[in-house]
Amino acid sequence: MVSTERRLPPGKLPADRLARTVLGQLARRREEVVVRPAPGEDAAVIRFGDEFVVVSSDPITGATTDLGWLGVHVCCNDLGAMGAEPVALQVVLLLPEGTTEEWLRQLISRLDAAAATIGVEISGGHTEVTERVREPVFIGTALGKVGPAGRLVTSAGAQAGDQLVVTKGIGLEGTAILAVEAREELERRLGAPAPGEAATGGAGDWQSEAAGYWQEISVVKDGLVAAGAGATALHDITEGGLYVAVRELAAASHLAFRVYAERLPVRPATRIITSALGLDPLGLVSSGALLIAHPAPHRLVAELRAAGIEATVIGDLLAPEEEGLAAGQGLLIDEEGIARPWPVREEDELWRYWARQKQREQ
Repeated sequence: MVSTERRLPPGKLPADRLARTVLGQLARRREEVVVRPAPGEDAAVIRFGDEFVVVSSDPITGATTDLGWLGVHVCCNDLGAMGAEPVALQVVLLLPEGTTEEWLRQLISRLDAAAATIGVEISGGHTEVTERVREPVFIGTALGKVGPAGRLVTSAGAQAGDQLVVTKGIGLEGTAILAVEAREELERRLGAPAPGEAATGGAGDWQSEAAGYWQEISVVKDGLVAAGAGATALHDITEGGLYVAVRELAAASHLAFRVYAERLPVRPATRIITSALGLDPLGLVSSGALLIAHPAPHRLVAELRAAGIEATVIGDLLAPEEEGLAAGQGLLIDEEGIARPWPVREEDELWRYWARQKQREQ
């Protein structure tokens, strides 16, 4: 007899299943918990007197390259996306049999180096070698604070008429991962780049440009600047890329949206790598890019740039009745000015690439 149970897809749990299967079963028990789990929210918030403690947990399951560096920033980005300062990070490492002490020492060295860049302390955790995993698994729980002088921002505070701003570039994390873990396929398709060759639409020096993206993975500074500049909503652009992040922020704020394709900041190496692999950069995991809603975007962009952070206005938020759209729905305006429905995609392009590779190996 064939089972009728709905199997969960790989990757981040889709919002409808998260609400139905997980969040709908959780009770509210403590008045100190002021931001609870919800689709689109990056972290929980707990009030202690005049201060807020912001808490978020994340795994790293889609990459093994520079796991310590990536893990610290991915976990702490959720705090930055609430306007919180990271304070401490608890780390659980599950390692496969055969892991060497030297490999672990190098991972911890990179983990501590990443922590130093944002001033967070590794406060503890757990390290275990287990036959239950085939690849290293990093799970982190980050704790941050928003004091009396700070400003807490969630994904749910945007208003109709606010503009959407993205920092840095879309797909930075996914590009950096693919440049390493899909290197052989990329070199077959693009050729090994010559040192110093600029990535200007051809193969170019995509490897060194993509490698530089690792240094831009954090959005902690982005979030603190944006919160201080009056952002109404913030959201970390992670799994599912821009497609998921814009939809989640709009849904959390009960708004619709409009995004202009010609404005989207997709860097040359990201375009080159995703094109070569047949992937869509707008659906690629994008740690390093922060999605911001703000009523006066040009002032915000000026403040971000003054802090050394690239920023681009990509669209606007609408009342749900505008354009015949419901909350969480939107339009993508192409380069010719034609409005098309915003794609509804849940699977990250990185996961799609891994699935395709697995099929080839079978």
